[in-house]
Amino acid sequence: MSPSSSPVESGRRAEIAKCQGEIERLREELAKRSLWICDSPCPPASRRLTPRRDVPSYPKYTLSPETIEALKKPTFDIRQWAPNEMLSCIEYMFHSLGLVNQFNINAITLKRWLLSVQENYRENPFHNFRHSFCVTQMMHGMIQLCGLQARLKPIEILILMTSAVCHDLDHPGLNNTYRKDIMKLEKMEESSAREHLPNNTVTNTDGMMELILATDMARHGDIMDAFAQCLNVFDDQNQEHVRLLEQVLIKCCDTSNEVRPTQVSEPWLDCLLQEYFMQGDREKSEGLPVSPFMDRDRVWKSHTQRAFITSTLMPMLESLTKLFPQLEEVMLQPLRLARDRYQQLGEGEMARLEVPSEPTVASVSI
Repeated sequence: MSPSSSPVESGRRAEIAKCQGEIERLREELAKRSLWICDSPCPPASRRLTPRRDVPSYPKYTLSPETIEALKKPTFDIRQWAPNEMLSCIEYMFHSLGLVNQFNINAITLKRWLLSVQENYRENPFHNFRHSFCVTQMMHGMIQLCGLQARLKPIEILILMTSAVCHDLDHPGLNNTYRKDIMKLEKMEESSAREHLPNNTVTNTDGMMELILATDMARHGDIMDAFAQCLNVFDDQNQEHVRLLEQVLIKCCDTSNEVRPTQVSEPWLDCLLQEYFMQGDREKSEGLPVSPFMDRDRVWKSHTQRAFITSTLMPMLESLTKLFPQLEEVMLQPLRLARDRYQQLGEGEMARLEVPSEPTVASVSI
């Protein structure tokens, strides 16, 4: 037997061939990642989103029966949850709604997708991953409260939940007025969401992108007018009616902070105003008109929030309550209490300004 045909030499050749195959696969993977970087649209401010990758699993948090029950209700306290706990809660919601089994979603893929989404939310005072968690938990609660699984298709439930998770992905903490391009912010979030969807989750993402765009308050009036027209004749089998319902649902969840208990909602409002005032300060420094509600020298929290509840939130939730009367007690009534509380706070502030403790105190311009 020649040395070249010995078992040892044959084993070496096999190992070399195996290594060459591994190197070739690695080159192909690097080429794919290079194409992703070159071909994907680049978000504003030259910020590149982290592409999907094989991220490590986050530590598992075991949900107690009390937490599982609380996740179904608007009163859920979202303040103290750690990042991995929020991820575990969202993961549980997808499982509990039957979405993982119905759509054959790989459990590890779901974990990695959620972690990838979390990584690509920015550390803004308000529009951050914790806000995404708030909106997703409220959507999960409304699906339970309204019995939506009996009225909507499984794919529509999946789209509602996925849209809630991704609706502010990569939000820069600035609104469309400052960015000067109408819908540019939502379009960027839409593109970000497409990049981070699990491959086997939603094959047609148009419905999800439509819901993300619906969270732009510039479209609020048009959506609510269209929804009002179909309310009295609402038909679960009418796709246009269902589409409008889904848009109103995500809008309610996105702006539902005041439905929660005061100790939960008020710190979130302070975070939102902080983000607004940061933009207002930036606009002032650049000689631009200050956007509404963003001038720290002219905004009173009590007056601004009462006006928003009265003009926007209550009419929207009242419309939804016509379809789902069970929302009256658990969501609409707490919203009325919040409105009244801000009314009382505002009256107290006005009284203190009208009768200053010292003659030198200047009046505040609203």
